Amino acid sequence: MKLTRKQVLSRAKAAELESVRKLNCWGSRLTDISICQELPNIEVMTLSANSISTLEPISHCQNLTELYLRKNNLSSLAELYYLKQLPRLRILWLSENPCCSPDLQKYRMTVLRNLPDLQKLDNQAVTAEEVSCAMTEGEEIAAPPAELLSAENGSPRPTTGHTCGEVTTESENDLLNFSMEETNKIREQLGMKPLPRDKFSPFLSPVEPYGNRKKKNNVLNAILLLLKDLDAEGLEVVQRTAENRIHQLQRKEIQQDR
Repeated sequence: MKLTRKQVLSRAKAAELESVRKLNCWGSRLTDISICQELPNIEVMTLSANSISTLEPISHCQNLTELYLRKNNLSSLAELYYLKQLPRLRILWLSENPCCSPDLQKYRMTVLRNLPDLQKLDNQAVTAEEVSCAMTEGEEIAAPPAELLSAENGSPRPTTGHTCGEVTTESENDLLNFSMEETNKIREQLGMKPLPRDKFSPFLSPVEPYGNRKKKNNVLNAILLLLKDLDAEGLEVVQRTAENRIHQLQRKEIQQDR
């Protein structure tokens, strides 16, 4: 069944597609959601319990923050390629799709490798430790499903995983700048009080620009890959350097709180 313009406007109680912010089409036997590419301002989309097999139309929903896709017909995690283009996506429910089994751990790591900014996946909070592990344990989706399929049929398979050549040089400040929400979450885990909004630099915002996040992820990927080549002595040097840097930052934050 195809989701139509009339159905969208009726369910969202909207006059124009551009004004739709939330859409609930749970259990509507949908197979075609191509109309979604005409919803540029939608923020929350509930499409669980349908028969959807591709997420390509959703790649156009640049303001989407929450996406519910439980119990559909998504057979390949390559569909994540389309969600990587959504800079604001924070909540994703993808469980009970064919692509989620049989290795649930591998599935979760692959999702988080490709969507590291998720705050909740399948109704479970995402931790910083999980995201870090996902950078090495998950598989990167570097091409849409059609290209992956052609690769399986004999064409050259697209490259998966980052290489050091992708890393761009950034200043130390760029690497340490997190959004207010992320920073305060870390401070809470360390037993520190959250910083008020006026403590953040003017150029920071709750939603970090997609380009900065991508660069930061590339740098992290490169570091994690390089760690594999170090011996015990080298890893100890890295550990001491990281610990010293963390202590410096913590002391600086404590001084700012006084």
